[in-house]
Amino acid sequence: MDRGTVGSAQSGRLLVEVREEGPSAVVTPVGELDHHTADLLREPLEECLTKGFSRLVVDCSRLEFCDSTGLNVLLGARLKAEAAGGGVHLAGMQPVVARVFEITGAEAVFTVHDTLEDALADGSAGSG
Repeated sequence: MDRGTVGSAQSGRLLVEVREEGPSAVVTPVGELDHHTADLLREPLEECLTKGFSRLVVDCSRLEFCDSTGLNVLLGARLKAEAAGGGVHLAGMQPVVARVFEITGAEAVFTVHDTLEDALADGSAGSG
């Protein structure tokens, strides 16, 4: 296991890696996020919130597909994170995934960053 990795879960089509980066939990879904794999992302997101991380950064750079079920998982996590005083930041979205957020208007309710580095820098800027 990589140093700094908190955990991971996977099925044939989705792997989710979780690690801590300062005040943020970085959740990286790899593969396809749909109604068959949504719980593999939902559970680690909820676990991070339970552990006290209210700032969740979802690194979407390796996410190849996201349907409405996946979108609902992220929206649910956003509500819980905001209730805890934090939020969900999306980073590095591929065009095919970004399109889902554009079409549904969901991009307006998330903080979207071009890169994971930008998302993490944004979090550390607020803590100084």
